[in-house]
Order: sequence, then C-alpha cells, then structure tokens
Amino acid sequence: MFKYSAVTMVLGLAASGAVLVATAAGSDNVRTIKSKLLITKDNSHFGAGIEGTGVDPNGAVYAVNFNNNKNSTGTIAPQQAEFFTGKPADSVTDAWYNGIRFTYDRESRAAVAYVVDVSNHHVVQVTGDASGSRSLSKLCGDPKMLQPNDLAIAYSNNRIFLSGMNYTATSSVGDGDLWTCLPGDGGKATLLGKFYRTNGIEVSPDEKTLYLSEAQNKDGTVISNVIWKFDLDAPSGSVSNKQLFVDFGKLDNTAATDVDGMRCDSRGNLY
Repeated sequence: MFKYSAVTMVLGLAASGAVLVATAAGSDNVRTIKSKLLITKDNSHFGAGIEGTGVDPNGAVYAVNFNNNKNSTGTIAPQQAEFFTGKPADSVTDAWYNGIRFTYDRESRAAVAYVVDVSNHHVVQVTGDASGSRSLSKLCGDPKMLQPNDLAIAYSNNRIFLSGMNYTATSSVGDGDLWTCLPGDGGKATLLGKFYRTNGIEVSPDEKTLYLSEAQNKDGTVISNVIWKFDLDAPSGSVSNKQLFVDFGKLDNTAATDVDGMRCDSRGNLY
C-alpha cells in the first residue's frame, strides 16, 4: 500500500491549464494551505483541458491532455514528457482520458496506471517495461456509465471506484453515478448508486470510508455542492450508511462553486 506525504498536494486546474502545488503550513496543521504555480500555459506542454493529476510510486506527477491531446497522458514533474498516447485495440471511439491513478503489480512490483476513458465508458490499464514501451488494455467498463469522470482506489485489493456526470441546466437524480470494478473480474463493472452530478471521489487510507461529491443545478445555476461519506467494504466494494460530510452552502457560502477532484493525505485529511 502506498504511503503519501502529508505536506504536498498537486492540483490541476483545467480551466486555466495550470497546476498548483499546495503545501501544508506545518506538519501538524493541514487546515492552512499555501499554493504556488507549478506549470502554466506559458511553460507547459499540457493543454487547457489538463485533468486528473496522479502520482506514481516514485513520486512523479502525471496528468492527462498532454500536448492538448485528449487521448494522451504525460508527466508533469520532475519533467514534462509523454507517458502514453492512444487507446486499447477494442476501444470503439477515440479515447478521452480524464482521471489517472497509480498502483503496482504485486508480482513484478512494476507501476501500473489506471486511466478513465470518458468516450468509451471504461477504465484503461497501462503497464510498461524498462524500455519505455507501454501496453494498454481495457480493465473494466459498462456502456451505461455516464462517463466515467474520476476514480479512486482501495489499494489492499486494487478495487476501483468511479464517478461520472451528465451536465444539464436543471439536474435530476441520475445525472451522476457511482461504479466499482475489480481487476481480474472479467471486466465487469457494478453500479453502486445514482445521484445528482458526481465528480470528486476518494477512498480513505484505512479503506473504511468512501467520499463522493455531488452538485445540483437549477435553470443553469449551480445551487448545491456537498460531499457524502459512505461506510466502505473494500473487499466486496459495497457502500452503505450514506452521511452528509460537508455542505459548502452552510460551510462557507460556496454552494455555487463546483467541487472537482478530491484526495486524501496519508493521515486521512480530505482535500
């Protein structure tokens, strides 16, 4: 299981094509975050649609939309370089990659990337070798998935959880969804629930909690943004006991500001 540092977070800003590095003010204080620009449109090979920053086991940072290409992924730091471009052979249409997360193969100990493909409604597994070649294969998916948009992993068994959304002027339940799949389970994905628009998703380090953001529109205006938490059984993938974790309208009057990606640090703090 990965152990992430609690002092640095890397955040992608799709609208501006920028990436921020956010650093906690102190090792025991994760409430106050200071940020600085890591890459911008002026020093970046990434396009304005940069999304889904993820970190591999060696600490390198990745994102999608390398060279302004929806079906390309690259490293942000320590250098900017292409990681892979393309799609699995059984993809129906050109890929549109969004979220990316890393784990490792328990036998070879090699890094493995999971990337969500919005266009083909599936998760792509990316493996590589020392020569730098990449192998892409469909891990799981379902045509009924809304996207998916982002993913989270329970690292004890590499179970994947997926969010997605359908943006409409007035939201209804079913414009967001939550799915799960397990590597080695024949590509099957299981629907766990339907919601208003879902986006950010994360599994707590102890794998006992799943966090999921939900947003709601009315007549083209965003009127609600909340984060739910669920009791999680990682082996089976089941979620239960849905509870309101935070309502941003009540917290800081930012109900009209959409929540996007979410990440936990190694202490379980949610960003």
